[in-house]
This record gives sequence, structure tokens and C-alpha cells, in this order.
Amino acid sequence: MSRPPEALLHDALESGRIHSAYLLAGPAEKTRAAALAFARGLACRGEGPRPCEACDDCRRSAHDETPPELDGAGKKGPLYRHLGDHPDLVWVERGAGDTRVRIGQVRALQATLRLRSHQGGRRAAVIADAEWLNLEAQNALLRLLEEPPEDTTLILVAAGASGLLATVRSRCQRVVWPPAAAGLAEDAPEAMREWLARFPGLGDAGVPEILDLAESFRGPRAETAPAVAQMLEAGSAWLHARTRETVSVGGRDVRAELDAFSTLAAARKALAQRNANPQMVAERALFALREAAAG
Repeated sequence: MSRPPEALLHDALESGRIHSAYLLAGPAEKTRAAALAFARGLACRGEGPRPCEACDDCRRSAHDETPPELDGAGKKGPLYRHLGDHPDLVWVERGAGDTRVRIGQVRALQATLRLRSHQGGRRAAVIADAEWLNLEAQNALLRLLEEPPEDTTLILVAAGASGLLATVRSRCQRVVWPPAAAGLAEDAPEAMREWLARFPGLGDAGVPEILDLAESFRGPRAETAPAVAQMLEAGSAWLHARTRETVSVGGRDVRAELDAFSTLAAARKALAQRNANPQMVAERALFALREAAAG
């Protein structure tokens, strides 16, 4: 039986065998929490399990209850923030209202990581929403992955790895959280739970109904793109649970489910990298999910 992903990160901290880059893929509520703990553990210089919460580095990296809101353009807020007030722990994510992590944020991260460590220990940078890095930003990040600064670890967090370039993925130690057995985690957003309940009935839906569902994603991209991403994540979790259940009982052919997996992966990539129209992406994904439900 494979070890839980959290245990793999714990083992790395305990052994001191740390890679220069990690890719944490899976449900956001789990991967983000794990990335936060791992980054803090990398900077920890106390005794026992890391983060120890007792050393100076742990006290400095204690997570703010209300961290500053980022702005991908750097006009109304910072491009990145620190964990607590620890100068060697950096967190990057989409700015408020942004549909992607911008190249300016990656370049700002490059600049700060090229400087010497303030505390004299290991540094870590978390890029949350990594699947929302466009091609230009990923290529800029690739240069950092190819020549990582000394004693520095990059931690990419993504719902899935398919939206990232193969050259980016290949330079990261991948740690994957599988979808929950029931399809989604208990604290998943309500919108995702609503989609999870709707997917089984798509097999009986006609073309007009599918188009009407896709129509609900019409509007400003800053609002609709994240909503489509949630639907795609819920769809992948539902397909995973459906496929596993079918295989475990020796049931029918799951080719439709596998085809739908591929379609949803391509949809995520189009949404994040190619600035695709969210409504059109949703339409394509929903038709694939309809085929899987009908199967």
C-alpha cells in the first residue's frame, strides 16, 4: 500500500533529502495546507518534528490570519507575500480578480530568490494555482527550475499536473493526492458538490440541456474561468470514483470514462494556458461527461 502524500513530505524533512522542486497535485484544500507546512518545515531549525513551532524560524513563519491580498499587476497590492514575516519563505498565487498567475509575479520571485538568504538557512517558495501559469510564465519559471539557487526549494501546487509543461513537470518531485473515495473532500466548495450530484443525470440530458448548462458560465472571465475550473475538478473526481467502482466489481468497459478524463485534462490546459473561452470549455467538458454518464 502506498504511503500518504503527507508522509512522503514528512520523510523528506526528517531525512534531509530535499529536492529543489516539488509538484503537489490534488484537491486545493489538502495541497495548499501541505505546501504551507512543508515550506515552514524546510525553514525550521528546531528539534523534533518539523515545523516544531518553537524555534525562531517557526514563530516568524506562523501563518497570518489575514494575509495581504496579492495583485498580479503589482498596482493595488504586492506580487507575492511572505509566510508570516519570515523573509526566506515566499508565497505566490493569483491576484484578486486574476484568472492566472502572471509572468511579472514569476519574475519578481526569480529576483528575490537570486538574493542571499536573510536567515542563513534554507529558503522555500510556494506557487499556488500553478495550473494557472500561462506558457510565458511557465517558460520563465523553467529557467529557475533549471538553475535553482542554492538551498532553495520551489513548491508548485496544482489541482492537476496536466496544465503544466512536460519540461516543468519533469524537473519536479511529484506528490499526488488522489480524489476522495466519495468524489470530493468533506470541505469542498458547495458549487463542486452540486456538480457532483448533477453528473450522474447527464446521461439522460439532451443537447439543449447541455448547452444551457454551459451557458451558465457566460460572463466576465475573472468570474467564469475559476467556476469552470471547479466544475472540471469535480468532474475528474466523479470520473475517478466511477471508474474505480466499475473496475472493482468487474463491470462494463470504462472507455467512455477514460475518454472523458482526457477531454477534461485538455480542457484544463486550454482554460489555463490558451485563454480559452470558459463557456466553450465547459460545453466540451459537459458533453464528454454526458458520454461517460450514459455509458
